[in-house]
Amino acid sequence: MRLGSPGLLLLLFSSLRADTQEKEVRAMVGSDVELSCACPEGSRFDLNDVYVYWQTSESKTVVTYHIPQNSSLDNVDSHYRNRALMSPAGMQRGDFSLRLFNVTPQDEQKFHCLVLSQSLGFQEVLSVVVTLHVAANFSVPVVSTPHNPSQDELTFTCTSINGYPRPNVYWINKTDNSLLDQALQNDTVFLNTRGLYDVVSVLRIARTPSLNIGCCIENVLLRQNLTVGSQTGNNIGERDKITENPVSTREKTEVTWSVLAVLCLLVAVAVAIGWVCRDRWLRRSYAGVWAVRPEPELAGHV
Repeated sequence: MRLGSPGLLLLLFSSLRADTQEKEVRAMVGSDVELSCACPEGSRFDLNDVYVYWQTSESKTVVTYHIPQNSSLDNVDSHYRNRALMSPAGMQRGDFSLRLFNVTPQDEQKFHCLVLSQSLGFQEVLSVVVTLHVAANFSVPVVSTPHNPSQDELTFTCTSINGYPRPNVYWINKTDNSLLDQALQNDTVFLNTRGLYDVVSVLRIARTPSLNIGCCIENVLLRQNLTVGSQTGNNIGERDKITENPVSTREKTEVTWSVLAVLCLLVAVAVAIGWVCRDRWLRRSYAGVWAVRPEPELAGHV
């Protein structure tokens, strides 16, 4: 019995129903990845006895295969030709893993590995389905600042390109790190010629003094958030920076001397009290002006 024809190959995949191992793997666009399909260590196989098939689970696209005494791979789909390989030495050890080169977004699929033994009446030896998740980093967002600060409504545009999978876009009020209402934004997400996603988000918001906002591009698969800020008002052009009320050098000096004078007075009073009360006061705990009170930390700032 020969199993070299594509029709019989597809028939085997559709008719055999046995327990199948399920696995998942992630890969970056442009990288190489291994889809694991292996028997326990110590297994040995004769390459003249085993038939190995790799194909996509849903479309039944032929990825690669091994047929005894047949080196032709004419039935491999053009998308995977010269990109999907198995190791003959590995197969002899029971490792039928697939090495996939130069991963593309179109490779995000379920891949089925099936191994049959001719000597066992073409009984299934191994069946594995590997789900491949593909990802690509988005570019750092570029946020435009409104050119007309006198308008009552301000329009911001956030752009990021060449990422995968489809992103989530958020606008943030960086004053308190709260999310702005998504009804205020209009997102356009589309696939470019590389099969990657580009995104343009337009935010329209009422003008307020010193508005400080940020645009966040979230890649869920990579657990990655890229955030860039943009300010309006007197601080246009500053990004991701906490601004405080400015204090002049003279004012700082006057405040410093005032604090020192008060401290000196308190020290003198404490010494006088200690001299008069002597041991009775020394034996009692005192936590007045000398108590250390930590300054409250600013919360909600980035």
